[in-house]
Amino acid sequence: MKSYSLLAFIFLTLLTCVSCKNKSSEKKFLPGEIWKDTDGKPINAHGGGILFHDNKYYWFGEIKNGKTWRVENIKKWEDYRCAAGGISCYSSENLLDWKFEGVALSANYSDTASDIHISKVLERPKVIYNEKTKKFVMWLHIDSEDYSYARAGIAVSDKPQGPYNYLGSIRPNEQMSRDMTLFKDEDGKAYHIFSSENNAVMHISLLTDDYLNPTGTEKRIFINESREAPAMFKHHGKYYLITSACTGWSPNKAMLASADTILGNWKELYNPCRGTKSDSTFLSQSTYVLPLKGKPDSFIFMADRWNKINLGDSRYIWLPLVFNNDSAVIEWKDSWSLTAE
Repeated sequence: MKSYSLLAFIFLTLLTCVSCKNKSSEKKFLPGEIWKDTDGKPINAHGGGILFHDNKYYWFGEIKNGKTWRVENIKKWEDYRCAAGGISCYSSENLLDWKFEGVALSANYSDTASDIHISKVLERPKVIYNEKTKKFVMWLHIDSEDYSYARAGIAVSDKPQGPYNYLGSIRPNEQMSRDMTLFKDEDGKAYHIFSSENNAVMHISLLTDDYLNPTGTEKRIFINESREAPAMFKHHGKYYLITSACTGWSPNKAMLASADTILGNWKELYNPCRGTKSDSTFLSQSTYVLPLKGKPDSFIFMADRWNKINLGDSRYIWLPLVFNNDSAVIEWKDSWSLTAE
């Protein structure tokens, strides 16, 4: 019996050691740190969004490379720019290890009149899948260097990773369109959410069944509130929207709002951020809220920590968004893992 007990003790000790080792070596999210892809290169996907398709996540974002400069003739705000590099795509099955799939939407290097010429602004790409047309549809903010163009661009592809065919840009419902996101509801209807009217008002616009145009049905919200950087999500049948104030590249306090119906009345609630630098959204700005498949009450809040004088070195802030007694909370963590949430 003593021999058996000794063997059992040794076995349990070894098992515990292996468990501790696996736990300690588990990969974690490190908000604000340089995040490298599977080739060891820094991920270049700013202002991004996520598509989940066929059990794989696809991350689309702005490619920011090369010199950053300030547009000298813009005096009212700090208009820092770098040459538009197009839209990148990365794929992952675990949200931590990202493979570079290539340039999903290429910038134009020759035609200065093109919406997607390197001299233009290509921002905040979002992609959704249309089951009826079997097309992947990308919307993004298209602008001139002084941000007076204020349009929404549309592109389509047969594959999630692209390449995407650029169809052109519009002013949806004849309104300015700047910071934006897309939201696809459970009934298959899709919505374009964007800052408009010189950023003073946000619009929620119902898209056509092919997701390529606005229907004309829309809701104006946050009137004269000057909100941007929209990130919409849904929880227990209620709609939520995180936005930031309009302070250029400088971070500010986030605001959570909710509505019982997407085109209904939206109520501004509170700043959902908690912890270090919560009054400046952890020195970042919202871009997307990702619902986790298989975890109905779990979300990831995605934001960008912009480096205005070196935009290519802007970092990613991904943090768990949880609900406590029907209140959405985003708490700062130096590191965290999906299994711990």
